[in-house]
Amino acid sequence: MLGKKNARPLPMPLPPDRRRFRQRLLTWYGRHGRDLPWRKTDDPYHILVSEIMLQQTQVDRVLPKYAEWLDKYPSMEVLAEAPEQDVTKTWYPLGYNIRPKRLQSIARESVAKYGGRLPSDEATLLSFKGIGAYTAGAIRSFAFRERAAILDTNVARVLFRVFVAKGDPKSHAMTRHLWKISETVMPQRQVFDFNQALMDFGAMICVARNPKCLVCPMAKSCRAFPFTPGHK
Repeated sequence: MLGKKNARPLPMPLPPDRRRFRQRLLTWYGRHGRDLPWRKTDDPYHILVSEIMLQQTQVDRVLPKYAEWLDKYPSMEVLAEAPEQDVTKTWYPLGYNIRPKRLQSIARESVAKYGGRLPSDEATLLSFKGIGAYTAGAIRSFAFRERAAILDTNVARVLFRVFVAKGDPKSHAMTRHLWKISETVMPQRQVFDFNQALMDFGAMICVARNPKCLVCPMAKSCRAFPFTPGHK
C-alpha cells in the first residue's frame, strides 16, 4: 500500500476544464433553473432563513413554511423578541428543531451587536453559532453578491463526480479538496447564478441515486461517467 508521502495528489481541474464546466453549467441553469422565492431577494435575513430551512429538508416542504415564517417574523428584530415556544411551533413540521433555536439565536445576536443586520465578512459570519462555512458562503454570495464559494451535499457530489471520482467523498481530506475545487471553478462574475446552478444541478441532474447521466451536459468530461454505485 502506498504511504501518505507517495500517495498521488488529488486532481484539480485545469483552466480549459474550468471554463467548459462554467459555460455548460450556466447554460443549463438558464434553461432549467428553478423559480424559487429566495432567489428574488438580496435581503440577508431572508437568505439566512431559506438556508437554515433547506438544511436536510426538501425544497417543496420548505416553500410554504418560508412564506409563513417571513409573514410572522419579517425581520431579525421581530424574531429576536418572539417567544421561543412560538418560534418552535411555527417551525413545525420541518423537524430538526435545533434549527429554529439557532435561527433565533442568530437574530438576537445580530440585534445586540449589529443593529439587526447580518455582516458581510466571512470571519464575523462564522462567529455566529449556527452559521458554518457553507451558510456563510451562501449569505455572502446570494445576499451580498460577493465572490464566495459554497459546498453543501449537492455541490460536493457534483464536484466529486465531475472532477475527482476516486477516493472517499465524505472524508475530511476530500471535503477540503472539494472546497478548493469550488473556489477554483467559481467565475469572476455571475457568482450568484453559478452557485445557484451548482445546487440545482445536484438536486435535479447529478442526484445521489440514479443520476440522469444520459441528459447531463457534463457527461463527456465527467470522471465518474458512466455512473457506478461506487461513485457517490
